[in-house]
Amino acid sequence: MSDNSKTITEDSVIAFLSENPNFLKDNPQVCDLLLPPATVQGKGLADFQSYMIERLKADKEEVIESTREIVENARSNMNNQQRIHMGVLRVLEATHFDEFIHCITMDLAATLNVDISVLVIEASGTDIPHIHQNGIRILPEGTINEWMNGKTILLQDDISGIEAIYGGGATLVRSQILLRVDISMDTPPAILAFGSRDPNMFHEGQATDQIIFLARVIERCFRSWLDIAA
Repeated sequence: MSDNSKTITEDSVIAFLSENPNFLKDNPQVCDLLLPPATVQGKGLADFQSYMIERLKADKEEVIESTREIVENARSNMNNQQRIHMGVLRVLEATHFDEFIHCITMDLAATLNVDISVLVIEASGTDIPHIHQNGIRILPEGTINEWMNGKTILLQDDISGIEAIYGGGATLVRSQILLRVDISMDTPPAILAFGSRDPNMFHEGQATDQIIFLARVIERCFRSWLDIAA
């Protein structure tokens, strides 16, 4: 410490606070460093007991709010897990290929509580080998790779729906999740798209392990129905 530095004494602290009466108000974190008197000891002494009580109440409310958020998140995760499980069971229950496609393009939307679900497949033309079903949208070759940019899953919030994916339902879509579906090396690229009118339903940072699991199940079901290897 420099010899020119001033020694801080109790009198200098009191003098500083006298000149800066709003110091604690402007720097409330300093109160955590102080040990206030439990009771009033005499005239002119401030009673910090009420402050400590209010601080404890605030801390309690903060803990309660944090606990509530944790419980709500746990319930939401459990609800999402149950919906994914129901979706997987519905996919596995399909008795023919038409029903399987209907499940993907219609039933999953209701099961997962989204507004629209679409299977999108790339092709160089309008004819897709092995697949001749309604409910499947066809995109030009290279489109999916351009959209996904090398990602397996893409979550977007506060968007305008893409007509190439959702057709007439694009005006409803405000957030979406795009899942790459790798059926086999011999089939064209495909994605499973879920769109919601809620602009905040899907967003970056969300857990995606469960919805990716659903995509992997759908991939295997496709291979089974089309009798092709991975």
